This record gives sequence, C-alpha cells and structure tokens, in this order.
Amino acid sequence: MTPRRYVVSLLGSAAFARAYTLTALTAAFTSFLIERMMSPVSLATIIAALALLGVAVLAVRRDELSVLRFAPTSLLGFLLLTLLSTLWSSDRGGTVAGWITLFGYALIAITIGHVRDTLQTVRAIGDTLRILLTVSLALEILSGILLDTPFTALGIQGALATGGPIQGVFGTRNMLGFIAVVALITFVIEWRTQSIGRVAGTLSIALGGFLALLSASPTVVVLAAAVGVATTALTIVRHTPPHRRSAVQAGLGALVVAGLVVAFALRHQIIRLLDAGSDFSTRADLWNLLLDFISERPITGYGWFGPWPRGEYPFTYINFQLSDHHQSALNAYFDTLLQVGWAGLALFLVLGGVAVVRSWLVASVRRSVVYAWTPLVLVTLGVESMFESFTLTGIGWLLFVLCALRAGQTRSWRESIDAAQTGAISTLGREGSRD
Repeated sequence: MTPRRYVVSLLGSAAFARAYTLTALTAAFTSFLIERMMSPVSLATIIAALALLGVAVLAVRRDELSVLRFAPTSLLGFLLLTLLSTLWSSDRGGTVAGWITLFGYALIAITIGHVRDTLQTVRAIGDTLRILLTVSLALEILSGILLDTPFTALGIQGALATGGPIQGVFGTRNMLGFIAVVALITFVIEWRTQSIGRVAGTLSIALGGFLALLSASPTVVVLAAAVGVATTALTIVRHTPPHRRSAVQAGLGALVVAGLVVAFALRHQIIRLLDAGSDFSTRADLWNLLLDFISERPITGYGWFGPWPRGEYPFTYINFQLSDHHQSALNAYFDTLLQVGWAGLALFLVLGGVAVVRSWLVASVRRSVVYAWTPLVLVTLGVESMFESFTLTGIGWLLFVLCALRAGQTRSWRESIDAAQTGAISTLGREGSRD
C-alpha cells in the first residue's frame, strides 16, 4: 500500500473518527486549562490543527456527504455575517482572529457530526466528561483538603473543605455548573441506552450531581429546573398516542409561554430564593449599559470579536464605566446583539430555534431515548445563554453547532430533496418505526 493510500485509508477509518472525536472534545472542554498551562497561542494552534484535520477527514469521506445537508443554512449565514463585520469593525485584525476561532470550532463540530452518529457522539462526550470531572474532583480534594492551598495557575480556589464554590479544571464555578448539567444529561442517556453498566452509570451521575452542587452556581438551579421540565414534557409527548400528539405539543407550548410570563413577573422573588441577588445585580447593571451602546449601532453592531478584547471600543469603555473587567456581556443574546446587531441576533435565534423544534419533533417520535440528548442539550444552552455567553465560544459553541447539525440531518427540507433525487424513503416518514 502506498503512503497516500495508507493516509486516505487511515483518515476514512472508524477508529480514526473515534480518536478524532475524543481528541477534539477533550481539547474543547479543557480550553481554559490549555490556556493556563500553556498559552492562548497553543490553544489556537491545537484548534487550527484539529480544524484542518477535520477538512482532510471530510475530503476523504466526500462521497458519503451531501452538499445540501452539510450544514444548516442559518449557521452558514451567521458565519458569513460575522466575517462581513470586519468591514465595519474598529479592529479588523481582531475581528478576523475572532472569526477564525468561531469558524474553527464550527468546523470541528461539523466534522464530528458527519463522522459519528448520535449515540457515538453521546458516548464520546460521556467518556470525556467522566475523566475531566474525575480529574476536577481529584484536584479540588488535593487543593482544598490535602494541601489546603489554592492552585492559582489552574484557577482552583481550594474551597472544597468549606463546601465550595469549586471550579475544577474549567476556570469558573458557572462553567463547571454548566458542564456538570451537560454531563448529567449525557450520563443519563448513556445509562438509559445501556451504553454503560449500572454501576458506572450510577457513579457517573453521582459525580456530575456532586460537582454541580459544589459549584454553588446560581445558574445550576435554573438549568436543572429547565432540563427537568423539558424532560418531563418530552416524556409525556413520547408516551402520547400519535393521533393526540399534536394537541399535546400545542398544550405544552402554551404552558411554556405561560410559565415564562409568570417567571418574568416573579423574577425578583425567584432571584431572592436563589440567593443570586448580587450576581443578577451585576448583570442588570451591565445589560442596562449595553442597551445604550447597542442603540448606537442596532443593525450591524461593532464587529465580531467573541470574548471581549482589551483596548477596543466599546468593550473597554463599558468596563471603565462599571469599574469592572467583564470579558463578555454575561448573556449570549446581548453579546450577539452588541457585536453583530439585530441581523446577527436574528440568525442566532433562528439557528437555535429551528434546531430545538427539529430535534424535539424527532425525539418525540423516535423510540430510542438517545434522540432526547440533542433537544435537552439545546435547552441547556438556551437557558445558560441568558446568564453567560458560553454558547458563543469554545465548547459551548461547538455543542451548539453539533446539536444544530444533528437536528438538521434528521428533520430538514434538505432531506426531502435528497430523497427525491436518490429515490430513498424520507426519514420523516419512518421515524415512528425506527430504533
């Protein structure tokens, strides 16, 4: 076998696809750790290498791919708009750098979405998070109990002995809490699909729940409540006879809208109940100030940067007025609005909204519980986006793109076109009898 054929065979193999997925997920989940232990340049190099490797894998597998179903149209539109924002950005070099990072993570997610199916993706994420959460707990025990000293280089404060908050290897308590919730969803799906044994499943769920609790993140309670409500609703729909399913979906949708209205009306009482007053007050001050700057450029925004750069208007000026050092708007929707305006926010909402609807409809009719993973993670991302900007960067963006791609692969107008061209039976017509 010639070297060229060997490389092509390797890149197209299932073993390489699994190795690539695990490596990419580990790099994305440990991005904070890589930056602290090495440098931001090292992280950028790793992501760039993985993205280029992803291009090579997709090129080798090009016969398996469909142009129409390669990526959601709204994702491509969002990426195009963020790139075009270099035309009105005050720092074109910074915007290009921010866009390359955004595109790199998206390309990695697209690669994973095309070389691994839903169950394989869930298992890869589960394996990755089991290791990283175990390492996080071990380091917290070492720092907070055995040595009783913070690991400043890793961002670990060593507060385990006092009940937290802890950060693990993820930098902040809110990031740990978010990842712990994603881990819990993944571990439960693994256990329900019998991808892992009962003992491993029980220990994994206990680990995720324990770290979520010790993160002492106010957003964890909100995320857990949202995921719990979504899980209950999805369970009800899945067990409803097909001829009554549409009516039940409509009723649940009305309840969700009513719940959001009630939650908004009782927001102050909820904040006091969660003991999150100071955190919310900080966010409220920031968001009120952001609205003033957004009103100056409501359509286009100030250009895409991702995490806020130092020395750039309006980000530095916002922090100066607040006497703070925010690295984001602490809200993905406000951040998108600030950087790429209403046009960007519309594309972002369409991308997420369509993905939620598609994945929810698929999960409600497929028998296998593995299809519940995508809508539940999307719900987690959507709710977390109200308190942090994780969905726009790093692992949050990777998961968002991966879920949107997965939703579009199984319920899309592209599928009907592909079916018409190839003579294949549409997945939509046989969802109720598969798996």
